[in-house]
Amino acid sequence: MQLAKERIHQYNQSVLEDHKVSFDQLADRLDNKGIDVPEVVKKVKNFQIAIPSWALGMGGTRFGRFSIGGEPRNLKEKIEDIGLLHALNRSSGAISLHIPWDIPENVQEIKLLADGFNIKFDAVNSNTFQDQPDQKLSYQYGSLSHTDPAIRKQAVDHNIEVIKYGKALGSNSLTVWLSDGSCFPGQQNFKKAFQRTFESLTQIYEALPENWKVFVEYKPFEPAFYSTVINDWGTSFLLANMLGEKAYTLVDLGHHLPNTNIEQIVALLIMQKKLGGFHFNDSKFADDDLTVGSIKPYQLFLIFNELVEGMHYSGKSLDLAWMIDMTEKEIISILNQDFLSSNIVSISHSHL
Repeated sequence: MQLAKERIHQYNQSVLEDHKVSFDQLADRLDNKGIDVPEVVKKVKNFQIAIPSWALGMGGTRFGRFSIGGEPRNLKEKIEDIGLLHALNRSSGAISLHIPWDIPENVQEIKLLADGFNIKFDAVNSNTFQDQPDQKLSYQYGSLSHTDPAIRKQAVDHNIEVIKYGKALGSNSLTVWLSDGSCFPGQQNFKKAFQRTFESLTQIYEALPENWKVFVEYKPFEPAFYSTVINDWGTSFLLANMLGEKAYTLVDLGHHLPNTNIEQIVALLIMQKKLGGFHFNDSKFADDDLTVGSIKPYQLFLIFNELVEGMHYSGKSLDLAWMIDMTEKEIISILNQDFLSSNIVSISHSHL
C-alpha cells in the first residue's frame, strides 16, 4: 500500500497547529531546565527502528492466526508496507529479513525497491527453530547444539547462507536465536549442549565478513520448557565474549521472566561494550509480543535512561540494532513520532 505525499502533507497540515502548541509548551519547559531542545529534536529525528519482515501480517496466538485482506504476500509487498510506515513516521528506515521466510529472488531488484523508499537492510535472521519443506534433517531435538554432527553442520551452513544473502543486500549483521533446549530433566547434558553450541557458533563467526557483527539472542523458555541452551543474558554474554569482538548480546524485551530488571542488564552490557541491539515489545507473562510500553511504560523509560546514560558514558552514540518485534496491529499503534518523542525527550536530561 502506498499513499501520495500530498495526502500525508494535507493531514500533517491539519494537525500542525495543535502540534505546535504542544511542542512549544514542552520546548519551553525543557529550555528552562537548560536542555538543548534542537539537539534533542535532532536525536529523535535520527532514531531509526527496523521493521521485521515477519511482522507485517495479522497477529495471532500459539494456537493459530487469522489472516485478513491486504496482508503482504511476498517480500516486495512487505517492503512497500514498510515504505508506507516510514513515510508516515520517518522512523522506520530499515527492514530486518528472516531467512528462509523472505529469500530475495532478485537481489538487485529488491535493493532498488528498498532504495526507492529510503529503506536499508538491518540484521538478517537465521531460522533453525523450524523444519522447512525441503530440509533434509530435522531440528526437532536441536540445531546448533544437536548431538548429531550432520544436523549441526546443516544449521551452520544455513547461517552462513543467511550471511551471504545479507551481504548481497547491504546488511552488516546476523541475529541468531535458538530454540534448542529440553522439556524433561535428564534429556540433555547442559555442559555438552553449551559446548556444541559454542563450537557451531564459532564456525558461523569465522564466516562473518570483516565489518559484520553477530548478535546472540537469548530466551528463558519456549518452545523448550525445562531448559534452553541460551537461556539468559549471562549465557549470551559468555558466548559473545568467547566468540570475539564481533559478537554481541541481543536483548529482546519479551525474552525475560516476569519482573526481571532489564534496565540493569542493559547497563552492564553497555559497560562491557557487548550490547548489540534490541527487539522492542512488551509482555504481561512471557514472550507476548505486545506493544512496547503498553504494559510496563516505566520500565521502558528506565531502559532508555540507561541507554542515554551509556551514550554519555562512552562519549558517543551507541551503534545498536533497533527493531520492533511485534505484529502489524501493534506496530501501527506504536510507530508514531509523538510516542517516541515523549519517551526520548523525558530521559535523563542531564545527559542530553
